[in-house]
Amino acid sequence: MGVQLKELVEGSEISIGSLGGKKIAIDAFNTLYQFITIIRQRDGTPLMDSRGRITSHLSGVLYRTAKLMESGVRPCFVFDGKPPEFKLAIRDRKEAKREAEKKLEEARRKGDLEGIRKYSERAAKLEDYMIEDSKKLLSLMGIPWVQAPSEGEAQAAYMAISGDVWAVGSQDFDSLLFGAPRLVRNLTITGRRKLPYKNAYIEVTPKLLDLQRTLDSLNIDRKQLICLGILVGTDFNPGGIRGIGPKKGLELVREKGCKALGEFEWSPEWPSAEEILEFFLNPPITEKYELEWKEPDTEGMVDLLVGRHDFSEDRVRKVAKNLEEAMKRGRQVGLEQFFR
Repeated sequence: MGVQLKELVEGSEISIGSLGGKKIAIDAFNTLYQFITIIRQRDGTPLMDSRGRITSHLSGVLYRTAKLMESGVRPCFVFDGKPPEFKLAIRDRKEAKREAEKKLEEARRKGDLEGIRKYSERAAKLEDYMIEDSKKLLSLMGIPWVQAPSEGEAQAAYMAISGDVWAVGSQDFDSLLFGAPRLVRNLTITGRRKLPYKNAYIEVTPKLLDLQRTLDSLNIDRKQLICLGILVGTDFNPGGIRGIGPKKGLELVREKGCKALGEFEWSPEWPSAEEILEFFLNPPITEKYELEWKEPDTEGMVDLLVGRHDFSEDRVRKVAKNLEEAMKRGRQVGLEQFFR
C-alpha cells in the first residue's frame, strides 16, 4: 500500500527514452504485485501454466523488463527481506486477502464474471515460489537483483543516495521518505492499461518525482515529510490519524513540525511515532551488492519458461535475442562515453 501522498506529489511526465543509460533500482515486491494484479486473462484470473501455477509475474519480468532494457534503461530489482516486527500492514493485508478470497469463491459459484475479475485482483498475493522463480529468471536474463535485509524501498533508496543507481522505480512514495533523491512511478506498467472494474483504457506514462523539488514545493524538509506520511498513514500505522488527509497533514507539519504527531490519540496497536520516524531515517540496509548486467542465458530461459511453465519457445528466444542486442548497445554507449 505505502504512504498515500498522491494529492500532494503527482510528479512530472517523462518518456521511457529519457531514461536511456540510467540505472534504476526497482522495488521488486511492489512491481511483482503489479504484474500479478494487471497481467490477467479475459475473465480476470491470472495467467497460469498447465499445472495451475500462476505465471503473470514471470510474464511481466520477461517482457516488460526486456522492454526497459531495449529502451536503454538498466534495471536492477531489490527484494524485501525480513519486515520490521511492527509492520502492521502485513496483517491487515492478509485479512483483506482472506475476505477477497471468500467473495471470489462466491462469485465463481454464481458465474459472476465481473465479480471474478474484481475479487481475483484483490485476492492476488505473492507466494514464495513466485519470488524465487522471479529471481531465477532475472539471473538468467542477465539482470542484477539485490536482497535487502529489510524493506526493499529502503535499500533501493540507499543505492540511489549512494549514486550507484539514478533513481528508485516504484508505485509507492515510501522511497522518498527513505531519502531517495528521485522516484520513477509507472516504470514497469507504461502503456495502454485497462481501468479497474471498468470497460475503459488509459495511457500510462512514467512520472518522475525529485525529492528536493518536492520538499521545496511543499515548503518542508525530509523529516517533516516523514511525519506527514505518519499522520496520513504508512505501512507501519495503516490508516493514519482519522480525519487527517494529505492536505490537512501538510498544514499541520508546516505549522508545528513533527510535534504535530503528539497531539493525536495513538492506536495501541501501532508502534510509537518515534519508532516509525527512526525507521525511515535509519533503516536496515546492506552495502554488499553488485550491479552487473550480463549476457542472457538463452537455454536457461527456455528451460525455465518453456519447459516448466509452458511459455512460447519462439517468443522466449526472441526476447533473449533482443536482450543480447540491448546489452551490446549498452556496452557500446559505455565505451563511447569512456573515450570522450
